[in-house]
Amino acid sequence: MPTARPHPADAFTAVNGFLDKLEQRGYVYETRRLRGHLLNEYLEHALGEAKTTTLTTDELMDLVHADAWLAAAAAGETRRRNTLLGPDAAAAYNSQRARIQTWNAFAEHLGLPLRLELPPAAHGDWLEPEEAHKLLRTLAVKRPVGANAATSLRTAAVAALVAATGRSIPGLHRLDVTDADLDHRPFPQIELDSGPHPLDKETADILRRWLDVRAGITEQLEGTDPGYLWIPTKPGRPRDGNEPPKPGLTRAAVRTLHAAHRTLVMQVFGAPMRPGALLLSRPSVRHPVRFPEPC
Repeated sequence: MPTARPHPADAFTAVNGFLDKLEQRGYVYETRRLRGHLLNEYLEHALGEAKTTTLTTDELMDLVHADAWLAAAAAGETRRRNTLLGPDAAAAYNSQRARIQTWNAFAEHLGLPLRLELPPAAHGDWLEPEEAHKLLRTLAVKRPVGANAATSLRTAAVAALVAATGRSIPGLHRLDVTDADLDHRPFPQIELDSGPHPLDKETADILRRWLDVRAGITEQLEGTDPGYLWIPTKPGRPRDGNEPPKPGLTRAAVRTLHAAHRTLVMQVFGAPMRPGALLLSRPSVRHPVRFPEPC
């Protein structure tokens, strides 16, 4: 049983303190990012339900607020952007499980005895290694009619690195061009936060093709290329009356990389497939998913 201990009276301060604690304890960026997103979603929902602008920590951790939040999330009411199944699609099983895990971890941090019942983990969809290689090869060479060639190749390069390194897209998001040493011997490698990671020839070839396309895009910057590995392939929309920055001056957003992956896989295979399904090493208890043959 957790020991009750003093915690910040203000809910917002308590959430930030929890995230700071995770960083101090060495939690990886992806975990901290997810916990922060879900707790802020929870806080915003509770504020809306209470029709107020502030809540105390004890008010926030009322089980009534937790139950209402989980119900709203399950119905898709807390979603901020569209999905392949529409903006009002029900939340995924494991997304709800992550919300409960986050709530329980926050309660433990605060020294509160309350816990929400945690459902068992669901098995994610994934491809057999040969299926994953087939998808990567197809993404690298097949561009659907009307698709942007540079975006398709960038998507293939991101997917190949996900499969080769076991990292998620957020985990690969902040890579720079200098992190890719494709001429290293005996194997090409990519520099991750944990150190250099070897790359297979297929992944290195796809990445090399993306770098060639990327060079053509950044050539228009006239020597101001900041070196981001993943860049937008075309200008965005003007915001606040200002012209959007040229491709290459900013990193491509995580949501942009995810959206490009979803779109390209749907166009090529006619079925959605998350980037993590390409991981080449996984528990054997999971069951693979078969997709229709590409047209």
